[in-house]
Amino acid sequence: MTRYKITNVFAALALGCLIVAFTQSTKVIQDALVVKAPFEMPAIRIPNFSQCDTFIVTSFGARKGDQQSTTAAIAAAIKKANASGGGVVLIPPGEWLTGKIHLKSNVNLHLAKGAQLLFSGNPEDYLPAVSSTWEGMECMNYSPLIYAYDCKNVAISGQGEIKAKMEVWQKWFARPKAHMESIKRLYNLAWDRKPLKQRKMVNDTAHLRPQFIQFNRCENVLIEGITITNSPFWTIHPYLSKNVVIRKVNVYAHGHNNDGVDPEMSQNVLIENCTFDQGDDAIAIKSGRNPEGWIYKTPSKNVVIRNCVVKNGHQLVAIGSELSGGIENVFVDQCEVLQGAKLDHLIFIKTNERMGGYVKNIFASNIKSGKIDLGILGIETDVLYQWRTLVPTYERKLTPIQDIFLENVSAADVKFVSRVLGQNELPVKNVNLRAVTASSVAGERYIQENLQGFTVN
Repeated sequence: MTRYKITNVFAALALGCLIVAFTQSTKVIQDALVVKAPFEMPAIRIPNFSQCDTFIVTSFGARKGDQQSTTAAIAAAIKKANASGGGVVLIPPGEWLTGKIHLKSNVNLHLAKGAQLLFSGNPEDYLPAVSSTWEGMECMNYSPLIYAYDCKNVAISGQGEIKAKMEVWQKWFARPKAHMESIKRLYNLAWDRKPLKQRKMVNDTAHLRPQFIQFNRCENVLIEGITITNSPFWTIHPYLSKNVVIRKVNVYAHGHNNDGVDPEMSQNVLIENCTFDQGDDAIAIKSGRNPEGWIYKTPSKNVVIRNCVVKNGHQLVAIGSELSGGIENVFVDQCEVLQGAKLDHLIFIKTNERMGGYVKNIFASNIKSGKIDLGILGIETDVLYQWRTLVPTYERKLTPIQDIFLENVSAADVKFVSRVLGQNELPVKNVNLRAVTASSVAGERYIQENLQGFTVN
């Protein structure tokens, strides 16, 4: 990783980033990445493993076609790399069947070019249950396929591929009555502030699919270069994490709830030079559902998304609907949605009367898109999905939404340029559109309900 001597901070900012090396007690170096944004953005510390030893999994007993030996070998290599003060766990070329992978601090899981980690589709391989989440609520659930909890300096890198077998997970996409009753039970456990140990959701009826990758309460996280194919649930989920960089990652996942990246209650996040081909939102920024967000009081904050391409997805960037901890300081820049992509909005802010939280300081610029099924900007304050009939409103908390700025954004055919549906009691405030255009608009160009302060230039 290249390092620059600091001579002129303003010149470095003009380049978009500045990298400086920090040393620490482990063999892992921390590099500080300074990112240009229209708000004060702290330097993002990410791990640099250039001074670390490499631990090839075949030296620990990994064998092609043997899931049990490969799973054990990866775990042993991770343990050794962690114990040595930091290391690179190398997956060599070829297809390697595996079960769950639990990362540790100061470890880089590196996939060589031509390497494929093919993850088991058997839910039993992701037990025992671990501390995880389901749609903004904490629970004990199946382990994410790749999981890190309370880790520092962790990475997944390389030119290889991670892929999920989907035969069982895709059967779980359905939401029969038993599943709906299980998520209703979890909602009520969370609402009653029951401890995590009482929220065990691994049973024959819940079928709460695990995330593919979850960094839970981690610091200094890097995902770089890899290809991800398929996912049981959300694809990349930084949860309560700080200093996260996701770059040059290609994601293809077209199942139910297959968002690309879901930063949740996470701060100082950079997502750049990635390609998304999704069955749901390309990027969805979240911050917990109801009590989870209110208790942690940790907004998703300082999130920069740049130079990304969307081939398919519901939205380029969604904000919410789980946003009870608040979301602020988001910058989307230099992104493109390809012609022919299936898309509802470029930017979609969604909440409801139960969420509380807040949304502010959202910036989007220099975005190009083909046809959009709905419109460029959507803001809705009554998005409840299945929860509308599953549980009543126990406590009404509206979401203040303000300071939304779009500039130099163009699309082909749309139904509207912007649609803002605020609450009468708490209008949306300060929406600014500058050089936001569409080739054709099928309906009303600007739809507004309960909006205070709307500027078009």
